Amino acid sequence: MPRTAQIVRTTRETDIRLELELDGEGRSDLASGVGFLDHMLELLAKHACLDLKVVATGDLQVDQHHTVEDIGICLGLAVRDALGDKSGIRRYGSMTLPMDETLVTAAIDLGGRYAFEWRLAIPTEKIGEFDSELVEHFWQSFAANAAANLHVVLHHGRNSHHIAEAVFKACGRAIREASEIDPRMKGAPSTKGSL
Repeated sequence: MPRTAQIVRTTRETDIRLELELDGEGRSDLASGVGFLDHMLELLAKHACLDLKVVATGDLQVDQHHTVEDIGICLGLAVRDALGDKSGIRRYGSMTLPMDETLVTAAIDLGGRYAFEWRLAIPTEKIGEFDSELVEHFWQSFAANAAANLHVVLHHGRNSHHIAEAVFKACGRAIREASEIDPRMKGAPSTKGSL
């Protein structure tokens, strides 16, 4: 069965339509209204090898916060929905990824319990017109709504763009590994029998 999800989220602040295919080819069609986020989501889709479509309108006249947060929420919900009962998945994934002078590790457990550890500081307040703090907020929103345990650690790095890019690529690779079907795993990857 195809592992897909469609999420619609409409609030007074945003209107988001997100489509996801976990077993995709890394294709993306993105119109979030936030150029830097579209760039990061394109990297995520490519490295997670999932197909992702996002169409969003948000209160960008206020700032980018609500749009970025709500897309993170929708992506988390979509991954959770697409995984179904999680039968046969690897469950855990991690990647230590270099990006020029930057090195980032992302580790994820798709086991159904939320936890979020962020050991990373971006040195500038802005990356172009993008608020740097929203990188963390996006991934916290994702983890909470995917019911995932996500740890992100910066080992070293100086360039804010490189750090953000390494985070999205590393998280994408970790999600790919954790969500893949393991041919040796029968049923849920847990001694409890379900996730």
